[in-house]
Amino acid sequence: MGFPGTWMTESESAVYRVVPKCACSTIGQILFYSDHGRFYDGDIHDAREGLHKWAIDDSQPKIEANVKAHKSFAFTCVRNPYTRILSSFFDKICGIQRNGSRYRGNLVPMVIQKYGIEVEGDFDQIASFRRFLLFARDTIRWRKPMEPDIHWSAMSGHVSTYIANGGRYDAIFHTERFNEGMQGVLDRIETPHPVVLSEVPRFNESAGHGPERAHPVEDFFDDLSKHLMWEIYRKDFELFRYDFENPANKMPTGEIDLDEVHAKLGE
Repeated sequence: MGFPGTWMTESESAVYRVVPKCACSTIGQILFYSDHGRFYDGDIHDAREGLHKWAIDDSQPKIEANVKAHKSFAFTCVRNPYTRILSSFFDKICGIQRNGSRYRGNLVPMVIQKYGIEVEGDFDQIASFRRFLLFARDTIRWRKPMEPDIHWSAMSGHVSTYIANGGRYDAIFHTERFNEGMQGVLDRIETPHPVVLSEVPRFNESAGHGPERAHPVEDFFDDLSKHLMWEIYRKDFELFRYDFENPANKMPTGEIDLDEVHAKLGE
């Protein structure tokens, strides 16, 4: 299986396990800059040079050798499950992607037809989101009507593949405390080019794809929605220390215990 979703700087200063919808565009650009003294011109997810990626065949032996020997500082970043799933809905389901099309071709028409969601005009965002959440649960629980998408599959699943295949994280930080967490990483690695975090722009590649969220986070989650969230993301709430009871509280409730993460996700 290897190390899917894993990126590594060409200088091998750091290894990063991408978790979709968790500041991955900004982190990727910071890693690219730390090697080359410039940002990648375009979406970092499209870069085929300047950064080792598991999706690039030539990079795989280098990443595998590094990870298995734990030669470099390895880290990832996580996000509140409530805001992450909302971001996925507005970006991937409601939004037009950067290629000018709907995400994954026939995915959105299929969800509209089977689950009755709306994405056009002045639609009821709360009602449509709750129907999407039912769809997301069905893909994750029963893999129907399709396999779960990386943007709404559980963060613990993404994080665990790295551990299961022999990797070990040196840091996992929260998107909600991005500057603090990313600075902690930069303080512990040596890079060809110094990175001044306060001067790094936010590379939100999904910004502007979809409509603006018209309601506070907590309005989207009634009792049934929260039940579905617990069914899908229980490990994410527990391991990464997020407040399940209060969707209005996006901030983590405590520090992540790396030993616990490795023990529970390495089983």
